[in-house]
Order: sequence, then structure tokens, then C-alpha cells
Amino acid sequence: MELYLRWLEKYEMIKGENKPIGLILCASKNEEHVELLQLEKSNIKVAEYLTQLPDFKELENKLHQSIQRAKQRLLIEEGKNE
Repeated sequence: MELYLRWLEKYEMIKGENKPIGLILCASKNEEHVELLQLEKSNIKVAEYLTQLPDFKELENKLHQSIQRAKQRLLIEEGKNE
């Protein structure tokens, strides 16, 4: 995937476009493996997908956690731009 992303960046990108990203979807992921592979440096993202829909309460908790992480990222980005 990294080779493909570099090829896209070199031969297919149009001036002003953001760098291409790769997305790996998996049923489960190991955060340590993702960290050790340094995929973020390669602009490769790893995401988990659900094989079964969780119960409502768990789904609600995941949604709230995602909102909190997004708010924290926004605050960090705003701090960098000041």
C-alpha cells in the first residue's frame, strides 16, 4: 500500500491536492502493531469494522467517545494555529 501511495503522490497528484491516504479495514486491530509499523508516517490509517451491531448502550458510549476525541483533536489543532 505504501508503494501505491507513493506512486499516486508522484504521478497522479494535481497541484493543490492533499497527499493520498490508505485505509486498512479489519475486524480487530492491535494498537501496538499499528504504532510499531509507523503507519501514520506513511499516511496509512487502520480502522476496525464491526462484525455485529453492539447493543444500544455500547453504541451510544462509542459515539460519545468519538465526539470527545474529535473535540480534543480540534482543540489541539486550534492551539497549533495560534
